[in-house]
Amino acid sequence: MNAIISIPGTKKTLGGEAVFFIAEIGKNFIQTEEERPIAEYLENAKALVDAALDADADAVKFQTHELEDEFLQGLTVVSPHFKGSDRVKWITRNMNATPLHEFWEPLKKHCDERGIIFFSTPMSRKAAEKLHKLGVPLWKIGSGDVQDYVTLDFLIETGKPIIISSGLVSLAELDEIVSHIRGKGAPLAVLYCISQYPCPLEYFNLGTIEHLAQKYPDVVIGFSDHSVGDFAVDLAAVKLGARIIEKHFSFGRDLWGADHKVSMTPDEFKRMVSAVRNREHKTVDAMPFYGTKEKELEGANNMFRPYFNKSLMAGADIPEGAVITKEMVFAMRPIMYAGGLPAKRFYDVVGKRVKKMLYKYDPITEDVLG
Repeated sequence: MNAIISIPGTKKTLGGEAVFFIAEIGKNFIQTEEERPIAEYLENAKALVDAALDADADAVKFQTHELEDEFLQGLTVVSPHFKGSDRVKWITRNMNATPLHEFWEPLKKHCDERGIIFFSTPMSRKAAEKLHKLGVPLWKIGSGDVQDYVTLDFLIETGKPIIISSGLVSLAELDEIVSHIRGKGAPLAVLYCISQYPCPLEYFNLGTIEHLAQKYPDVVIGFSDHSVGDFAVDLAAVKLGARIIEKHFSFGRDLWGADHKVSMTPDEFKRMVSAVRNREHKTVDAMPFYGTKEKELEGANNMFRPYFNKSLMAGADIPEGAVITKEMVFAMRPIMYAGGLPAKRFYDVVGKRVKKMLYKYDPITEDVLG
């Protein structure tokens, strides 16, 4: 394990021998089905930050949405992992609950004052632009967006470290993504992940962690875990080379929302961190979770791909004959309905002329490109 990544503006690093623990708060400051005031969401978020700090997390991570360039409106799409709300309503609620000045700025200030790293997963380029204004020190891209080259292009240009999850890609797709990001010079960490909520223990193939560490020696390898129960699988992952552990974090798995049910409580998180720092992972039996070292990633055929992968859409009205610029393109969910080229084709589209007028949110397809 040679790769070590410095986190700008902090004394923390990713990689080496130390394990970096991320408390994935995500949207878990939303805890009731009924709407609540922004001030209450902020207090919930601060309380979770304080609990994560007390549980010895190195960082807290949230999720940031901008509906305009993330998800096509006018659709009712309910993801299998959260049937409590359709995607547009859920994204809209999260976006409205977290305005920049009333939520994100005071929350980051609270994290800075408490001495814990704050960052957030941008779910689109516009969400990343918002977070960039906050001065986040690193980026996390969720499994559904690792082929969103529209957003990746922006993140790479910031020069900050990027962490990606592998839960919705194949080994070949992951190769392409790693080659692209490292080829642009961005520091990179890859988290082995199974995108099931919760993930049954028998799904894990932790031999993949060893495989990735050997295949990408200049990349930090970690583990994003959606299982519930004890943390033996996390100890096994550390034993096999994971140097980042990301776990969803909540005050209770019975709260309302998408991710509470797959979260660790503060006490559980603290026990996990303590076990690793006391080197208990050295004696854990990793073989029940090992599997086959070079097995295809579960993400190659994951059921969530049609819901979370993205298509290229017009991000503005584009006149006939105009040359497409980066700013004219959105990458939007869900690919199952959007109709545009896959978001990984972003660089094939930029610089091309359009043969006909495209209106905002029209799909960008081969037949409209000159």
